[in-house]
Amino acid sequence: MLCQDRPSQNVFFSPLSISSALAMVLLGAKGNTKDQMAQVSSPEDIHKGFQMLLTQVNKLGSKYLLTTANRLFGEKTYDFLSTFKESCLQFYHAELEQLSFAEATEKSREHINTWVSKETKGQNYKLLPSPPTPPLFSSPLSSTSPPHC
Repeated sequence: MLCQDRPSQNVFFSPLSISSALAMVLLGAKGNTKDQMAQVSSPEDIHKGFQMLLTQVNKLGSKYLLTTANRLFGEKTYDFLSTFKESCLQFYHAELEQLSFAEATEKSREHINTWVSKETKGQNYKLLPSPPTPPLFSSPLSSTSPPHC
C-alpha cells in the first residue's frame, strides 16, 4: 500500500519508530493487553530506556544526526488520562493532538499526513491512505525517523 504511487522507490521502516510507537501503546494499555505486552520485557525499563535514548540522539552538538518525531493523534471526544499524556511527553517527547476523526475523517487524515511530511522533510508521504479505514482510525499514532544521506 505504501509503494502504490511510486513502485520504484524504497519503503523504510525504522525499528526505532516501530518500537517507540509500540511502547507508547504499552503506556496506555491495561488489563490483558498490558499483561501480554509486558511479558516481552519490563515496561519501566522500556520507557526509561527510550527517554534516555531520545534525549541522547536528539541532543544539540552531537557528532551524528538522527532526527526523531513522535506524536499521538487521538479522537477529540475521548477523555485521555493526564498521566498518559504526561508520560508520553516525558518518555517519548510525544504530544497528544486531539482531532475529530468521527466528524472530519478526511481532514484529520490530511492533517496527519501533512505533519508526517513536515517532520520527515517530505520523505514520508501519505502515511494514511484515502479513504481511511474507520474502525482502525480512531486514534492513530505516528513515530518517524527521516533517513539522512
